[in-house]
Amino acid sequence: MSWLSKFFSSSIGQKVIMSLTGIFLMLFLIVHLLGNFQLLKDDGGEAFNTYAFFMTHNPVIMIISYSLYAFILLHTVQGLRLWLSNRASRGAERYAVSHTRGSERSARNMAWLGIVIFIFLILHLWQFWLQMKMGVLPPVEVAAYDHPVQNLYLPVAEAFQNMYYVIFYVVCMVVVGFHLWHGFWSSFQTLGLAHHKYTPIIKGIGYVYSIGISLGFALIPILSYFSK
Repeated sequence: MSWLSKFFSSSIGQKVIMSLTGIFLMLFLIVHLLGNFQLLKDDGGEAFNTYAFFMTHNPVIMIISYSLYAFILLHTVQGLRLWLSNRASRGAERYAVSHTRGSERSARNMAWLGIVIFIFLILHLWQFWLQMKMGVLPPVEVAAYDHPVQNLYLPVAEAFQNMYYVIFYVVCMVVVGFHLWHGFWSSFQTLGLAHHKYTPIIKGIGYVYSIGISLGFALIPILSYFSK
């Protein structure tokens, strides 16, 4: 196992971890977006509360969720480690190379974008997820269950009626879009799946994905705000 630990502690190994955790998180975003679309149904939040209860009580989903939290933390830590390592390397070579390619600037910006996203996630979890875990949300009846469930729709709907929060949320989704755009194709490149024939296709899919995910999440609070 020593070779494995050496590999994952190396620069290449850290990039592989970043790629694998990033791909997992990108897949999760698709599921999360589909679930959040339930907020747009004009049913008083029943569909969303049904979805929220299922996601927080199904044993399989719960295991995946806790794995997700671990991957978010690991992805963040590895990203910061790589950023600090690359920054130190650039400092040593500052006078050897006087120009910077666009891809290198984009990679450096990933750290700052990632930090903004991580702060947003902490606030997001504290505002919604923590309230559900603490059991402080009021109960509500839904047709799918024969018992009350917590009304997570209530704090979400209230937040999306706050213009400043909606603006903050949309700006964060723009940041997410830029982060996903670079992260999508670079993940495949790190895993050795880049090829001159396929890279343009991968970049194209990544472009569509990053716009679709960020736009989808951004539209939910915008439509919620103007629909009331």
